[in-house]
Amino acid sequence: MKAGRILLALILLIGSVGVLITGSVMYSRFLYLGVLLTIASWVWTRWSVSGLRVQRSARVQRANVGDVFEEKYELTNTSRVIAPWIEVINQSPIPFAAGSRLFTYIKGHQRQSYLARTWLTRRGAFPLGLTRVSTGDPFGLFQASKEFAPTQTLVVFPVIFEIKSFLFPPGLLPGGQVIRRKSSDITPHAAGVREYVHGDAMKRIHWPTSARGNQLMVKEFEQDPQAEIWLYLDSQSDVHYARPYQNEELPVETLMFRKRPKFKLPPSTLEYSISITASLAHYFIGQRRAVGYVSAGQTFTVHSAEHSERQEARILETLAFVEANGSLSIAALVAVQASQLPQGSSVILVTPSVRPDLIHAVDDLQRRFLRPVVVLLDIETFGGPRGTDKLILSLRERRVPVVVIKCDADLTQALSMLPTTFNSQEMRTWQNPILSQ
Repeated sequence: MKAGRILLALILLIGSVGVLITGSVMYSRFLYLGVLLTIASWVWTRWSVSGLRVQRSARVQRANVGDVFEEKYELTNTSRVIAPWIEVINQSPIPFAAGSRLFTYIKGHQRQSYLARTWLTRRGAFPLGLTRVSTGDPFGLFQASKEFAPTQTLVVFPVIFEIKSFLFPPGLLPGGQVIRRKSSDITPHAAGVREYVHGDAMKRIHWPTSARGNQLMVKEFEQDPQAEIWLYLDSQSDVHYARPYQNEELPVETLMFRKRPKFKLPPSTLEYSISITASLAHYFIGQRRAVGYVSAGQTFTVHSAEHSERQEARILETLAFVEANGSLSIAALVAVQASQLPQGSSVILVTPSVRPDLIHAVDDLQRRFLRPVVVLLDIETFGGPRGTDKLILSLRERRVPVVVIKCDADLTQALSMLPTTFNSQEMRTWQNPILSQ
């Protein structure tokens, strides 16, 4: 483009100087040629850019960190003139966003399509755009651009590590209480029967009672409090630490062959905590356990315990936007919400805190006949202060299972191990909180 403008400037300069000095027709033609070339190039550029269209489409709008996101681009030149070159620039805020391309010699009414693959390394919501398209004239004198607003949004969930086994919370020993609370799901605790209502599942019909009363009757169930798992994510701003980190760009050959690269979590206690919480939610819902979620970051969030796939999607979507900007400590979070949990529920605290607040939270849960499990991030390995070892001893004195997670640990292996080795008496104490009172 620079060479074309220099050539045009020389033509105009020679023509102008020649006309002024000699008045020769030849120099006049140089001048006219430069003017006509300028006008034609400008019209060509404007006409060409007005006919450019870009459409972006993706088969999915939900993905996980570590996935390779595939997006289809379709570039169309709807005008009649040839576009000597077209540059497509993807201005999406996704880190290392792919999709930018340069095309040459696109004829009128011609269409070009291609696939772009982006390695997702950050959770959150990302608009798929803006998309800027630029073109110019054949002489490289002018350039024009137009932008296309995003029409879709990609939500990136945290990375999920497959857990093979976790300290599975069993039911209470015989004699445990049942919380009288109706459930829309079938549980081992039948509460009675009622008349059939349109929309009730056929498997809930109690046929003997229906036959005796000559009308359809369905069974009602109470919630099984021992089936509930509650995940408490500590998002207090003062307890999280991170080491310096720089994302690595994915090799081109990996994207070309659609290989799923191995993702390494950033050395941040927040990112580890979020991935751990997501992995535990995925694991327990896969085990048909009712899972609830509590955190207090930028907003106070509570998801009542359910065991459907919809519940997992709800928790993952919440985790996609969690930031460490909360003011409530883990003890305050437990004090605010734990009173609403059924007795006997298991509460998993995911935290990097080495403050006494964690001990207060555990004591509070045990007083409420709840069963705490602590997933504790070793904050010193993330660049934080010492104190994790002392805290582990205090928790084990209270017979609370502890899973210690270090920076760069394999979370699949770390979370699949039994948190603490108990003897039979300690295990019975944890299974039945009443014994520890």
